[in-house]
Amino acid sequence: MGVQDRIHDIEQELKRTQVNKATMGHICRLKSRLARLRTQVLLEEEKARKQGAGTGDGFEVAKQGDARVIMLGAPSIGKSTFVSQVTSVQSAVAAYEFTTVDCIPGELNWRGARIQLLDLPGIIEGAAQGRGRGRQVIALARSADLVLMMLDVGKDVEAQRRFIEREVELAGIRLNKRPPHVMFQLKKAGGGITFNATCPLTHLDEKLVQAMLQEYRIYNADILIREDVTVDEFIDVIEGNRVYVPCLHVYNKIDLLTIEEIDRLARADPRHGIMLSCALRLNVDEVLERMWRALRLVRVYTKKRGEPPDFERPLILRSTHVRVADACRKIHRSLADPTQFRYALVWGRSTKHDPQRVGLAHGLADEDVLCVVTK
Repeated sequence: MGVQDRIHDIEQELKRTQVNKATMGHICRLKSRLARLRTQVLLEEEKARKQGAGTGDGFEVAKQGDARVIMLGAPSIGKSTFVSQVTSVQSAVAAYEFTTVDCIPGELNWRGARIQLLDLPGIIEGAAQGRGRGRQVIALARSADLVLMMLDVGKDVEAQRRFIEREVELAGIRLNKRPPHVMFQLKKAGGGITFNATCPLTHLDEKLVQAMLQEYRIYNADILIREDVTVDEFIDVIEGNRVYVPCLHVYNKIDLLTIEEIDRLARADPRHGIMLSCALRLNVDEVLERMWRALRLVRVYTKKRGEPPDFERPLILRSTHVRVADACRKIHRSLADPTQFRYALVWGRSTKHDPQRVGLAHGLADEDVLCVVTK
């Protein structure tokens, strides 16, 4: 029996098994076995892809620029139109499905940053199993800094969103989620399973955790759970290869809706939803603005002593907390060496006065000006 047949059998058994207290141990074992087999398939495909990298199919694209944004969605939904509008690339646009059959890269210059925008073929049912080059499409999303999920407001947007999320989750990608707050560490020697939790658990207990670990042949580990995680989230921790990517939901073709329907749709998804009409070029700038905020890019302008700042070529850094040391390493790694670094002068929103003399640990804000003084 092949791996795909075993995966299918486990999926069918999970559907047949009733969820109750008596069957939770069995369900946990099935889910662990299923996750392990899916990971095995992904690893085999990754190995085959690397071995066949010289075949020249032209689908994969090297990561360039300061950030990478991937566009996901069903066929004929407006992804190619949007890429053509915001970049210099003219992606094929037509009224029929599967106009785009390869990865079309474009470069967006926005506020001094070079953002790589990838137009991918539409995702169809069974993409995670390889239909419509789905595995190649979804694999590119693992390298993305942000996913733009384009949805057609003329159809059931909630069903579209759940379908795409389900397909990418099968490939180990988690959209708009963060890693579970769980410490999991294998022991090289013996000692068994050490299980501790700092909060009440409603989905797991020590017995269920041990049942899942047995499926992975793990018998010695330290586990500390700091939040009420589910069975699937704990399996993600064991697997250790999950990718957590922010995602924005772009609701296209709003020109087909009334103002009341648009308002209701926007209120239903206030955190991640953006309204758009590619046909009328409505709200394109808002999509780019939300994309910029989601990428959390920070521009730092450099300045030499006695000269004006260089506002043409900023340093682009991507982090929740950018320090002077990060900017120094971006210029040259030796500048962040304490034996070379003396102090830095900073102008901008991160300072109490301009300029402020700071050290390597000082946090920088967007559009700060930085002057590094070495020994």
